[in-house]
Amino acid sequence: MPNRLAQETSPYLLQHAENPVDWFPWGPEALEKAKREDKPILLSIGYAACHWCHVMAHESFEDEETASLMNDNFVNIKVDREERPDLDGIYMQAVQAMSGHGGWPMTMFLLPDGSPFYGGTYFPADDRHGIPSFRKVLQAVSDAYAERREGVTQSAEQLRKIYESNITAARSGGTLSPQMLEIAYKALTGRYDASNGGFGGAPKFPATMVLDFLLRYWKRTGGGEALEMVVNSFRKMARGGIYDQIGGGFARYSVDAAWLVPHFEKMLYDNALLTRLGVHLWQATRDEEVKRVVVETVMWLEREMTSPQGGFYSSLDADSEGHEGKFYVWSEEELGSLLGADARTFKTYYGVVPGGNFEGKSILHVPVDPASAAARAGVDVGTLGEILTRARRILLDVRSKRVWPGRDEKILASWNGLALRGVATAARAFDRDDFAKLAIRNAEFLAREMVSAGRVMRSHKDGVTRISGFLDDHAAVALGFLALYELTFDEGWVRRAREIADAMIEWFWDDEVGAFFDTARDAEQLITRPRDVTDNAIPSGTSLAVDLLLQLAELQHDSEYRRRAVFALESLAEPMLRFPTAFGHLLGCADMELFGAIEVALVGERESAGFQSLERAVAQHYVPSLVFAGGPPGESHLVKLLEERLLFDGQATAYVCRGYTCDKPVTDADALSEQLESAAKTGAVATA
Repeated sequence: MPNRLAQETSPYLLQHAENPVDWFPWGPEALEKAKREDKPILLSIGYAACHWCHVMAHESFEDEETASLMNDNFVNIKVDREERPDLDGIYMQAVQAMSGHGGWPMTMFLLPDGSPFYGGTYFPADDRHGIPSFRKVLQAVSDAYAERREGVTQSAEQLRKIYESNITAARSGGTLSPQMLEIAYKALTGRYDASNGGFGGAPKFPATMVLDFLLRYWKRTGGGEALEMVVNSFRKMARGGIYDQIGGGFARYSVDAAWLVPHFEKMLYDNALLTRLGVHLWQATRDEEVKRVVVETVMWLEREMTSPQGGFYSSLDADSEGHEGKFYVWSEEELGSLLGADARTFKTYYGVVPGGNFEGKSILHVPVDPASAAARAGVDVGTLGEILTRARRILLDVRSKRVWPGRDEKILASWNGLALRGVATAARAFDRDDFAKLAIRNAEFLAREMVSAGRVMRSHKDGVTRISGFLDDHAAVALGFLALYELTFDEGWVRRAREIADAMIEWFWDDEVGAFFDTARDAEQLITRPRDVTDNAIPSGTSLAVDLLLQLAELQHDSEYRRRAVFALESLAEPMLRFPTAFGHLLGCADMELFGAIEVALVGERESAGFQSLERAVAQHYVPSLVFAGGPPGESHLVKLLEERLLFDGQATAYVCRGYTCDKPVTDADALSEQLESAAKTGAVATA
């Protein structure tokens, strides 16, 4: 008989619906049962694309003996961390406090009131590498709860103290200073892996937000080392196994320091952030390899991750047919039979060798640059490109007929907002109508299905929208809408973004604490109100909220938005200095506040050749902290940045401003390009 999870929409929860474990979803029924029967709660948190979650499910949750032990002694609750980041964040704090590390699956034991008292991550079916078996843990925790309750209660009381900082009033750390960003930059250079790109060792995650901050730093200062760190890191990832060389898109992380062997799941948020970073890097360098990778990633997103209604799905699993990575790897013999005369050149380029590099097969990667590979294969670079394009098309078709990894088809608001921002930015930079249509469909879906009166919902699947949205949902969706405005100049998207921002302030800002919380005032009351300010796999809700308020403050000339954003930044100045890798996105916001947004207003008829020429000039340049608006002259505009902007000599005209000072209005794309380059440096622009 299926358990209660069969009534859920989350693919992760549905994966456990046939377990012999008497699972409950998180909710009043389970919590009241624990209190009524005086049983501890076993809380298991994971997500659909998590490899070790699948392993633990197979070893323990599908095992009748283990399930019986769980059912007899605990109230068992299963949570999808992607649906409930509030629960995940609260209990991950406890796991990290107890063990010094975290991860998924998360296994947490709670008192009936929800207070944690013991936990960990993956527990094996049998004792292994010093980790006790899950059955031993279950028995020990059950015995402790039954026979040593006072000690269990004391442990819970001690752990609850870790949440006290969540409600501590925020204090300004003083005025932001350029020196703060210099110190952060130097700290990041000390962690940089010059050989492989990225930061630190294995396992290695794309530090996308940190790289974006470094690109900003380079543009402002001209420091070539910062640009080299970004270019090398992006290129090494794009040529590594972490990037899907056949279908496009990046895996979540690499298990080695050289980006060769990925943990094969593909997450929407990684690809959203890497798409936007890649666009910025192309604008900065005009590197065609970077552009190709970004285009392939957006095409993968459209081909494999887009619902018929326009929403973006959450993830692709690492496993298929019970094996991690099976969908993505190739044998040397298979490549030879499929590619014929092209096989030798293809294998040379993608580092395919006898015996492979992963369990007897090959993860495709690019060990040398194209010119060297062409020389080794005895062909010119142009011919190499033709061979690779032809071969990739064949292999993509063959791969599509394999057993696919599982796809988590829930549509999450915050991840969709990040992806919308990336796709809209790519559409504008690359002048791609197909990408523009993809972005518009996604935004229309979000506005129709997941936003009402400025409030954003968290999750949508199978026609059902559920769970009130969190801070990151609101801020990310609104930022996505602003990116679409920059692509379309439809002021309706600014209006929607402002409605969300106002609701975000109303429901998530706390005047007493002086900070944003991750949950709304009217959300379910948990053991604490979570407030995680660090940028982890995605930007924190706080840094996204600050980003949104700074953008709107410029577009709308709204000092109240800016005041709140600046206070949030100043209250986090000290941790930004101490832990720059944990605040990559917020460092970018600090850069914008310190050195000012670069405002670009275009006035004229959108369809005119002159307007489009100016628009293309803006799209081709990397301009950090760009705030971009466009529309006809002489009309009443919702966007205050367009007010009192007139045509110059009757032609489409561009205004470039910074720090309340504007350059001379220009009608020529080359002149606009010169102004943009000048404005992106630290110095102020010329006074009109």
